[in-house]
Amino acid sequence: MLSSPVVRCLKKQLGAELHFLSKAAFRPILEANPYLDKTFFFQKEISPALLAELKAEQYDAVIDLHHNLRTLRLKWSLGRPSRSFDKLNFQKWLLVRLGINILPKKHIVERYMATVASLGVAYDGDGLDYFIPNSSHLNDFELPKSPFISFAIGATYATKRLPEDKLIALCRLLANQPVVLLGGPSEADMGERIAKAAGAHVWNLCGALSLHQSALVLQKSQQVISHDTGLMHIAAALRKPIVSLWGSTTPDFGMWPFYPTNMEANTSLKVDGLKCQPCSKIGFNQCPKGHFKCMRELDLQAVQKSVQS
Repeated sequence: MLSSPVVRCLKKQLGAELHFLSKAAFRPILEANPYLDKTFFFQKEISPALLAELKAEQYDAVIDLHHNLRTLRLKWSLGRPSRSFDKLNFQKWLLVRLGINILPKKHIVERYMATVASLGVAYDGDGLDYFIPNSSHLNDFELPKSPFISFAIGATYATKRLPEDKLIALCRLLANQPVVLLGGPSEADMGERIAKAAGAHVWNLCGALSLHQSALVLQKSQQVISHDTGLMHIAAALRKPIVSLWGSTTPDFGMWPFYPTNMEANTSLKVDGLKCQPCSKIGFNQCPKGHFKCMRELDLQAVQKSVQS
């Protein structure tokens, strides 16, 4: 998703044949991208058979936007010229462990683009891409007839999302217009409880939609509330106004919603002054301090005000 500008700019500016290797979980996104000529997928590790298939392609260049042990082994095996993304792990460690922030004020997309600068490729200013296949539709699902808010209530790690009682309280504050809850199967039961407790203006679609169908709902919504999660980036790709909520992570990592140049439609909200925030680059299943102040003390009235304004 966040690599889509690199793919687009490589294709448009170099006319190169582009192959993309990724985990199988991202197949729906990548297979819908018209700038990719071929895609390869793996589960946990790259199999010998897949590696042999990649070696047979005899690539002119390898662009590594992950830069981990797996991709280091891959680049060594392929033996082709490569360029690798700088993950700034030391700078992130300083911020998480010591509270020292020397991270550049750059979005990760800009840092991804730096990886291909030596090829003469520059960012075109057109933001993220998300392609919804023509075969995707919402015929089986009813949506509110009036303008509505999409609320992506999930996140991979619990410390990146509001607790259930806070989600209910926020939905109650937003009673002046419909709210559609979005999330995966793991949020389905929670979504039902939230909708039941918050009021008839809340519609739960958690666990009922594919990723592309969720994108269609985002596309139809007036605005979006989201935690630091994938649906937030899809909403940005669809140019939707976003109120983003930050818990154990921080926008300083360079992962805030990314829009085209000269467009800014995101409001990032977090608890200011917490010395323990961020406590992780990706999040935890529970607060390591036990108090969970980063989400427990988030001002819901400020969220309401940002949505209404």
